[in-house]
Amino acid sequence: MELILSHDIPVLPHRISYTDSVMLIGSCFTEHISDRLLKYKLHILPNPHGILFNPLSVAQSLNSYLDNKQYTGDDLFYLNELWNSWDHHTRFSHISKQSALELINSSQENASVFINKAGWLIITLGSAFQYYLINGNRPVGNNHRAQAQWFEKRLLGIDEIVNALDKTLQKLFSHNRGIKVMFTISPVRHIRDGVVDNNRSKARLIEAVHALCSNFNQVYYFPAYELVIDILRDYRFYDIDFVHPNYLATQYVWEQFVATCMEPGAQKIIEQVHDIVNARAHRPRFPDTEAHKMFKADFFKRSQALKEKFPFLDLEEELRYFAEQ
Repeated sequence: MELILSHDIPVLPHRISYTDSVMLIGSCFTEHISDRLLKYKLHILPNPHGILFNPLSVAQSLNSYLDNKQYTGDDLFYLNELWNSWDHHTRFSHISKQSALELINSSQENASVFINKAGWLIITLGSAFQYYLINGNRPVGNNHRAQAQWFEKRLLGIDEIVNALDKTLQKLFSHNRGIKVMFTISPVRHIRDGVVDNNRSKARLIEAVHALCSNFNQVYYFPAYELVIDILRDYRFYDIDFVHPNYLATQYVWEQFVATCMEPGAQKIIEQVHDIVNARAHRPRFPDTEAHKMFKADFFKRSQALKEKFPFLDLEEELRYFAEQ
């Protein structure tokens, strides 16, 4: 008996390997994938601007890395006792203007270097709604809990989304010819927009992304949205807010991602790293027993052997922990 729809996700013609550097950018769903890639020791740079939901902010942030933009004090504003940037998530906000600038520009520098050498860019779009400051008609990436009357909310058109991201991708490929791009649409419902407008928003993102995939040979689509909305499509796969996919859902999407987007060799490494990081996370009730010391010694040997076989793996933390007696 089949309890869910059958699905056939095409395996990517070029898949992610452990030697690839991967930049991830976009909505909070990006964070779930980033956490797992970090856990399994891939070389990644997640969300250098912090979480971004809309395509114009994603395009703007990517352009800023490619242009190696440095922000100045004039780019910041003071609100709620913090210095903030309209382009960045609140994790860059600070009570000190200079500290906020240093956080932003340090991230800018890292992203600028990283994107020019990266093998992959993964973009997760969350919403086609864009907020503009009424004073100056400026698009913003984060409203920083400013008053609602400061902003105008607009639903971006498909052509508007395609044009913005198309220009950015052309610039990206002129800087880094070998990079490949993967788009996903976040399955998180933006319920504050209402159910109807949320679906209108997601539909425009999906149509725009597939147009971009048709425009470029090295641009692909991974159906995270469809896996959650159409394949799982049950509230038991959501958190208590009925909006955010829970661990079970994100783990399912991750498994499909590994199977279709990661090279077979990388999949085998993930299995071995999984055992090691889980052993590192184990909290023994009696750490001074001989049994636990043997457990650590065994995983030290396994970690050391894996490191010798794959020198690009960063297992230093695990090796230090297992070496402790």
